[in-house]
Amino acid sequence: MESKMAGLDRARDLAVFAAVASTGSFSAAGRQLDLTPSGVSRTIDRIEARLGARLLLRSTRALTLTAEGRTYLGGARRILSDIDEVEQAIADQGAPRGRVRVSASVAHGRVCIVPLLKGFIERYPGIVIDVNLSDEKVDIAQGQADVAIRSGPLADSQLMARRLGDNGRTIVASPKYVAAHGAPQSPEDLAEHNCLNFNFRRVEPVWPFRRDGANFQMSVRGSVEANSGETLLQLALDGVGIARLGNFGLGRAIAEGRLVPLLEPFNPGDREVFQAVFVGGANLPARIRLLVDYLADHYGERTAG
Repeated sequence: MESKMAGLDRARDLAVFAAVASTGSFSAAGRQLDLTPSGVSRTIDRIEARLGARLLLRSTRALTLTAEGRTYLGGARRILSDIDEVEQAIADQGAPRGRVRVSASVAHGRVCIVPLLKGFIERYPGIVIDVNLSDEKVDIAQGQADVAIRSGPLADSQLMARRLGDNGRTIVASPKYVAAHGAPQSPEDLAEHNCLNFNFRRVEPVWPFRRDGANFQMSVRGSVEANSGETLLQLALDGVGIARLGNFGLGRAIAEGRLVPLLEPFNPGDREVFQAVFVGGANLPARIRLLVDYLADHYGERTAG
């Protein structure tokens, strides 16, 4: 009996800690869980004493998670999510239920991921999709999201990845920009143009090209750098400069004549691979597996080029 009660106490402890982390205060967490602030504080003290580690840094203005606190929060959220899924599945006779937190970049998520969600929620009405579109990278291992849509190589080998598809890139500018500054006829001409670029650390300020079967790169410069493809797209549409962007966001603008492709004879044909990234393992919740499978099966319906 004692071990069972200890297990129940720990489950309650996890819920209290997760509430404190999400609300940022003992009082707010107490209101959420119908506990007094002092009761919440005692619970946090008990957890820290049991672990022998400080999870929260307290000040008069804010509560801040320590490194150990972030690790504990990630595990707490996964455990509480698993408990919720088991209880909901039994209550609903096995139908998949629960919440899946999905993170994607603003432009790619809006164009390629969000349009797929209608079909998914119609098929699985018991699953709630919690979408966060941001160009800031979330930490999945620490429980900040269940599934993240990412491009490029994965830095964290502990995560599982499911390939969704790939997409090409095109150099574009608005007709207004071309009329004012002319269209570059060769990659070398870009030295005389305002080239809008990403400011990610992993992205070098160079654009790739191909000539006579050989690949090469050209350094580019411009008046604006941004962490968002949508920002660069809008600036290109406004005639500010030339941008090299993923084709998934360019189709309508090119078809409507609001953007024109440039230097296509030198396009190297490189592909940007998109993957659904998540914490795998034998205990992967069914709702996450179902969403990843659905995105992989239907992603190609939203991308071309």
